[in-house]
Amino acid sequence: MPHLRRLPVLLLATLVLSAGCGDASTPEGTPADVIYHGGDIVTVNDGQPTAEAVAVAGGRILAAGDEAAVLRRHRGSDTRLVDLDGNTLLPGFIDTHGHFMNALQVVSWANVSPPPVGPGEDIASILETLEAHAEAMDPEPGEWILGYGYDGGEISDDRELAASDLDALFPDNPVMIIHVSAHGAVLNSAGFEEVGMDATTPTPEGGIIVRKEDGSNEPAGLIMEAAFIPIFADMPQPTEAELLESFAAAQEIYTRTGTTTANEGATVARDLALLQTAADQGRLYIDVVALPFGLDAPAYGSLFYDQDGEFGAGDFADILDASADRFGVYDNHLKLGGIKFTIDGSPQGRTAWWTEPLLTGGPGGEPNWSGQPIMPPELYKEAFRAIHDRGIRVFSHANGDAAVDLVIETARELGVTREQDRRHAVIHSQFMRPDQIEAYAELGLVPTFFTVHTFLWGDQHRVNTGDRADFISPLKAAQDAGIRFGNHNDFSVTPVDPMFMMQTAMLRTSRSGDVLGADQRVDAFTALKALTLDGAYYYGEEDLKGSIEPGKWADLVILDRNPLETPAEELTSIRVVETIKEGETVWPR
Repeated sequence: MPHLRRLPVLLLATLVLSAGCGDASTPEGTPADVIYHGGDIVTVNDGQPTAEAVAVAGGRILAAGDEAAVLRRHRGSDTRLVDLDGNTLLPGFIDTHGHFMNALQVVSWANVSPPPVGPGEDIASILETLEAHAEAMDPEPGEWILGYGYDGGEISDDRELAASDLDALFPDNPVMIIHVSAHGAVLNSAGFEEVGMDATTPTPEGGIIVRKEDGSNEPAGLIMEAAFIPIFADMPQPTEAELLESFAAAQEIYTRTGTTTANEGATVARDLALLQTAADQGRLYIDVVALPFGLDAPAYGSLFYDQDGEFGAGDFADILDASADRFGVYDNHLKLGGIKFTIDGSPQGRTAWWTEPLLTGGPGGEPNWSGQPIMPPELYKEAFRAIHDRGIRVFSHANGDAAVDLVIETARELGVTREQDRRHAVIHSQFMRPDQIEAYAELGLVPTFFTVHTFLWGDQHRVNTGDRADFISPLKAAQDAGIRFGNHNDFSVTPVDPMFMMQTAMLRTSRSGDVLGADQRVDAFTALKALTLDGAYYYGEEDLKGSIEPGKWADLVILDRNPLETPAEELTSIRVVETIKEGETVWPR
């Protein structure tokens, strides 16, 4: 990994995106390349919610409406007619938050997630999965073994996976099992030795190192947040050539689910440079919205403060001034959406930042635990101002209500209003309060929610937060306040699965059957809009994507059933037949 002090220079070298999206107008009577008909067509256009046929030419929608009229006006001698054969055509799904770059490596990691995502229901199952993975990978002594999806709150052993559990199987290989939040990991003893962490290592501000209970102060296994982030950032990486060859398979993770726009939600300089190279080489065939990571924890001070302790406007202002016009436009399917900051951790890891203590203590047994900010609030405010003043959008990771308070307070101090339409984004927006919904509406803040939490970790949230869990990801309250919002999967925290997101937005049911806030359920159309048209709005792309309307990109998905007519309980059984990006089939490939 490049030295963190070089981050502004490296980012500046990679912020070269410049191409626009072209003219959206289409003359009537233009012959279509293809016309779709013969099935349900859900346009997600309030003015015309359904159509009988859709004509596409040059990668854009020519027409959507009455089949006879579309055929009469746009069927040419070379037009291909596609009979949907009773399947359903919709706009392609839009991923409003995830980590696309994880897809390049996840294929070589062991999935130890708890069911239904993976096999990790207990420590024995996790160890069995890791052992089988190691046998298949056949690593050399000293080579890292990696797993992902570990969730100590969902395993049946009533304790965390420990380094000692891993040591017996892997005495000669460092092991890192990444927490399902992607904000931490469990290491074995060889792993701790490899990264130089031992009993003398202080717990960094904003970080957690769970220690052994034998009084030795040695790391027990689990580390989180600022204790984990720099270690993971310094992990050995595949070569650039190997990563570039992985781009096709990485995009397939999205296209096989009907997703045509992906998100790279915390892009460090190294990854941004690789994304730019992939785009320049024509390797991207879906759109990727990247969010350069404004601060690489834990080097906040050394990167953005000068020797006098003041905010170092030099490097940061230079990059913003030089790159402000590079944001918001696509070049070979790559766009910079804004700059990302992470204020707090994850609720399932108990590292989010709340105003009230958890009922169960912290991840290391800390009493009266309300979490903590990952980055200094004053630094966040200064950085937000610098970005806002240059017309760039700020994307803030905020899970707990204290973190959300910081976003709201900062926007108010800057005089942000809804009428300005700045659309500063709040990623996750999970444990909110009703008054914060009102503030979002006042300030024009745009959330992307995370409703799959209601199923995957709803029972944990109920135990940890009590009744506060009923207002997690409050979609209905946001809708009633006139707020447009996205919904996301945060891959690789959870799988890319639009139908699961839609289902959890409608049901809000936990693994045990507990309903987290029945009054925050939304109907099928609202849940679908969060994945399409309102997802496009989240990126400022509602004039280009998200609905089937003339002039928009022909980003489409064909499903084997209509999700608006399928019971919510059955949504996850819907299958993708075909995914189309700008008129070209990208799944099946």
